[in-house]
Amino acid sequence: MDRYSPGERLPSSRALVERYRVSPVTVSRALAQLAAEGVVVTRPGAGAYRAEPSGPAKPAPGDTSWQEVALSAQTAAGPVPRSVDASGVLVTLAEPPPGVIEFNGGYLHPSLQPERALAAALARAGRRPGAWNRPPTDGLFELRAWFARQIAGPGGEGGPTGADVLITAGGQSALTTALRALAPPGAPVLVESPTYPGMLAVARAAGQRPVPVPVDADGLRPELLAAALRATGARVLVCQPLFQNPTGAVLARERRREVVRIAREAGAFVVEDDFARSLAHEDAGALPPPLAADDPDGVVVHLRSLTKVTSPSLRVGALAARGPVLERLRAIHVVDQFFVPRPLQEAALELVGSPAWPRHLRAVAAALRPRRDHLAAELRRQVPALVQAAAPRGGFHLWVRAPEGTDEAALTGAALRAGVAVTPGRPYFCAEPPAVHLRLGFAATAGTAEITEGVRRLRTACAQALPHGAEGGEPAPA
Repeated sequence: MDRYSPGERLPSSRALVERYRVSPVTVSRALAQLAAEGVVVTRPGAGAYRAEPSGPAKPAPGDTSWQEVALSAQTAAGPVPRSVDASGVLVTLAEPPPGVIEFNGGYLHPSLQPERALAAALARAGRRPGAWNRPPTDGLFELRAWFARQIAGPGGEGGPTGADVLITAGGQSALTTALRALAPPGAPVLVESPTYPGMLAVARAAGQRPVPVPVDADGLRPELLAAALRATGARVLVCQPLFQNPTGAVLARERRREVVRIAREAGAFVVEDDFARSLAHEDAGALPPPLAADDPDGVVVHLRSLTKVTSPSLRVGALAARGPVLERLRAIHVVDQFFVPRPLQEAALELVGSPAWPRHLRAVAAALRPRRDHLAAELRRQVPALVQAAAPRGGFHLWVRAPEGTDEAALTGAALRAGVAVTPGRPYFCAEPPAVHLRLGFAATAGTAEITEGVRRLRTACAQALPHGAEGGEPAPA
């Protein structure tokens, strides 16, 4: 059509039939399609014409450089950029390209998700009277009471009640509400090192300053916590006492009371992110109760979620707290969200109250253990240069250290080119990391065969990116 100017008459239908040796029906359909697209206009008795431009010319791109100043914080020294780094979170949320094995996933593989139970729960929830009405801003009381029972444990004497619980849109939302409520912009917030990048992103987005407290095989180190509280005057500690992300550590029994005592004496809150309690493996044994289960003074602000053990889209979580802090949490929760949609809350309540729920938890525990063991064994066999921390008995992943001198970006890039997505360790540290690490997940894989293939691809990447001669190991069958 570009050969015709706007307004110029096209050849007649007969001429087009002769030129292109097609039937009159074909020509008629083609002209009708061009007319529908606005390329030509037809005039009865006069023929078809190239359409005139329908609007003004496309404007030149605007100048958005002014936004750099508008999005900066004003200080005595001038504007300071306030960019929010979500890269550490996006690594686990982004869909990998087709054919790439997902060792960086933060959710269960679809085959492990309770899709039928979720569908049934949603259908039952939709039939409940008032299911689409406005819910209480704190959440459905029955769901709040269920979360309170999970936190308090079998005895339940010292734990929270339903009145102490707020329903949130998943764990990330609960974490955002807690940090905004407990620390003002510019304040220090103590965090485990390494720790969950999404928490670091929340703190930085709120203008807070994350301060690292190192973790070892037994979890957070109390003596370093006490030193950090004295040095910074912080009023908030965020920790994951059970199957810590990324190390998998469980806070040792003798440290649990010590951490709460040290925080209480410093006048600080402990934000307990209990994200992995439902992700215990088959060999986990009896789990220690949450720190919030025995906390009469309201030191601990507890949060958890149903999302990790069910589906990325069942974004239902809970915040539990005691004392005046609960009112501040409630206020920020309402300002940010109003409330969690009632159908989602009703579906969650149906799910956790159904016989399918305990069966699902047992199935997940049974499925994660062999995936964990198989990934650990394949890494030892194929890539022994990646030194593993102790295999966790809960959670989704292994934490491994690369040889000294490894370029982390080169390694993760080589892995992706080889067809396996891995999570770099740098975003898990709020200060300089002591070494190059990777977080390798096993829950998002289809099973042990895919894990074997994923490690084989990772070995290929290590052969390219690790310091010469460091990759070691025996090759896996192709």
